[in-house]
Amino acid sequence: MRTTAAAILLAQLCGCASGPQRNPADPLEPLNRATFRFNDVLDRNIAQPVARGYIRVVPRPLRIGVENVFSNLGDVVVMANDFLQLRLRDGMNDMMRIAVNTSFGLLGVLDVATPAGLVKRDQDFGLTLGHYGVPSGPYLVLPLFGPSSFRDGVGFGVDQYAAPVTYMDPAWRNAMWGADFVSTRARYLNTTNLLEQAALDRYLFVRDGYLGRRQSQIDEGKEQALPDYEGESKGGTQAPPTPVPNK
Repeated sequence: MRTTAAAILLAQLCGCASGPQRNPADPLEPLNRATFRFNDVLDRNIAQPVARGYIRVVPRPLRIGVENVFSNLGDVVVMANDFLQLRLRDGMNDMMRIAVNTSFGLLGVLDVATPAGLVKRDQDFGLTLGHYGVPSGPYLVLPLFGPSSFRDGVGFGVDQYAAPVTYMDPAWRNAMWGADFVSTRARYLNTTNLLEQAALDRYLFVRDGYLGRRQSQIDEGKEQALPDYEGESKGGTQAPPTPVPNK
């Protein structure tokens, strides 16, 4: 009965979201907008004040050291996904980054690998699935975690399972998750201010930016045409995108 009720509710949500002016990649737009507003309330009232307090209290060199530690731990997941995509050279680069920063960088506090020419890369299991042709599915805003898709939501779960922090003692693990969240939110405070100033419809801005970036990552950096935010936010049909020439 619960499964049937959930299926009926999902079908109703999809039906409410459908229409000639809807983005076909976002059939759950009403539900996503509600989740977006929920996340925004939490961000404005909890995450941003905590992040600002963190910046005021913690000196910048120490904040950079914290960011480097979590970046070094994140390279483990990046390395695994590079190898899963058979990007052996990139995977070896990631492995060397981890080895150098862990040994010579005081367990990752110092990033000595980047100046040494070992490039920081960005990979996750959602991109690995996309690399092998798995479609993204509908756009999905996750509570607390923000923009995603059905494919990337699955990828996020797999990456969390593979992350080294997951296997720490629960007290340490939860403390590490909290520190990572605060550090990450503090790093993107200026981005939030830019978003407030630039976007006519912040939901559309975030959604289209996320979808475009993910597709660009899968296409290995091919430039994407910019969407018409103004036309879509006013309820009109979106004008065909102007192709952007490859450079």
